[in-house]
Amino acid sequence: VQLQASGGGLVQPGGSLRLSCAASGSIFSINDMKWYRQAPGKQRELVAAITSGGSTNYADSVKGRFTISRDNPKNTVYLQMNSLEPEDTAVYYCNAGARSTVVDYYKDYWGQGTLVTVSS
Repeated sequence: VQLQASGGGLVQPGGSLRLSCAASGSIFSINDMKWYRQAPGKQRELVAAITSGGSTNYADSVKGRFTISRDNPKNTVYLQMNSLEPEDTAVYYCNAGARSTVVDYYKDYWGQGTLVTVSS
């Protein structure tokens, strides 16, 4: 299973970006899908999570500004980021629990990271 993240870039404060992360390979099912971020000199932190049923959870710092969603048939998770602040500057990583057959356990997979820079 491979995760391919895209959509990062440079944006001015107050702007918006939409990140995408597509899972590919031998996939039977995916449970939770998540976005993490890691700013320079800081630990990786959970930004948002979404279950296979669509329940969501957000870090306090992004509530009301970020929206996580997923397209199950496409095995893709999105992160819509609005009202971006310089403090949102980080490398964003997608994460998914996936299994390749019905008898497998779910394993954790990570995307390669996409850089988001919020600066004027």
